Amino acid sequence: MLDILFTVIFIALFLWTIKLMFKISWGIAKILATVLLVLAIPALVLCLIFAGGFVLLIPIGIVAGVVGIIKMFT
Repeated sequence: MLDILFTVIFIALFLWTIKLMFKISWGIAKILATVLLVLAIPALVLCLIFAGGFVLLIPIGIVAGVVGIIKMFT
């Protein structure tokens, strides 16, 4: 009878430890995701600014070249 009681207690403790492990790993995952998000958002904004800036450089360069050529001949 005592072994059944100990078995039930150990199974309950085992289930509680598994539940605690999931809670801890979920908390660590949330913290890690928050840190990665905080680092990724400014990097994404900078990449978008640089990519958009480089795309705009081509038309601006063409317009500046045309203006320069026009000023050179007039």
